[in-house]
Amino acid sequence: MLKEVIANKENYQPGLSTDCVIFGFHDNQLKVLLIKTKYSEDWALPGGFVRVDESIDEGAVNVLQRRTGLKGIFLRQFATFGKVNRNPIAFSQKVVNFFGIPKEEALWYQRRFVTIGYYALVDFLQAVPQPEGNSEVVEWIDINCIPSLILDHKEIFDKALETLRMELNLVPVGYNLLPEKFTIPQLQKLYETILGRKLDRRNFLRKITSIGILNKLDEKKSNVAHKAPNLYSFDKERYKTVLNNGLHQGW
Repeated sequence: MLKEVIANKENYQPGLSTDCVIFGFHDNQLKVLLIKTKYSEDWALPGGFVRVDESIDEGAVNVLQRRTGLKGIFLRQFATFGKVNRNPIAFSQKVVNFFGIPKEEALWYQRRFVTIGYYALVDFLQAVPQPEGNSEVVEWIDINCIPSLILDHKEIFDKALETLRMELNLVPVGYNLLPEKFTIPQLQKLYETILGRKLDRRNFLRKITSIGILNKLDEKKSNVAHKAPNLYSFDKERYKTVLNNGLHQGW
């Protein structure tokens, strides 16, 4: 697809792109969706150029749908990245050479690009990583095992994770990352994984229940070795209200 984009520059806004940090939670690990192409040894965040007939937000939404197959994803713009040298000529020339694109067609691609960063929270089990063509691989990677990334994508990822951690104090996040039914230990592990530190069990339970976004179900988790914990779900209406009004506590 990138080859077609570069060759059809009239459809895209020069100098503007979006990059998306897509988080998922699975097996007690916070993961991020990354792309490996054949024209670079490094991995990359999913991203794309903004079409002239779409808003920046619409461009990011389209990237997410193409890469995960999901709609209605929790998506938040978090920063703009515009260093003068963030798109080194050596890198863009490597891409152009790989696809065999004529120099005249590729001039716009080799110039300076400002990118808008978004982070997204998705249900790992529902998302289906989707490569574009046979020249790339798309995989979930543990955030503690991030490989070398192209351009300034490590800076973008770090800023997204920092923003997510700060916003844990402002908005609830579990609805977007956990299955429909979950246990309190699962929810606590999610918060601990994002924050990168342990939380006191009783304090966490007190704080999370005081928000009023949980429904305790008349079910227990099955297939466990010890005493089966209760299952919970999110009160969607209350969750939406808290999401709009914000939280006023820290973890």
